[in-house]
Amino acid sequence: MCKINRPVINVAATAVKIKECRIRAGYSVREIQNIFNFSSPEAIYAWEKGKYIPSIDNMIIIASVYGVTIDEIIVRDVIEVEYENEEAKSA
Repeated sequence: MCKINRPVINVAATAVKIKECRIRAGYSVREIQNIFNFSSPEAIYAWEKGKYIPSIDNMIIIASVYGVTIDEIIVRDVIEVEYENEEAKSA
């Protein structure tokens, strides 16, 4: 068995960042709803509560509208993962 460190998105912390960036940029949830042309604000609330994260397309729009980079929004953690090394099996 081998171990590697694998990056993962911290959904809860990313949700906090999405909300912080919106507020810092001076937008209301309704304004973001209109920018995305959503029929309701539920998706924005879900992003900001960590229910789910935006698609990469929507993340690009969010970063552009809020004047930040995607890296400033996404919070990464690292987890250690064990895996079978195929070379070690055949030796």
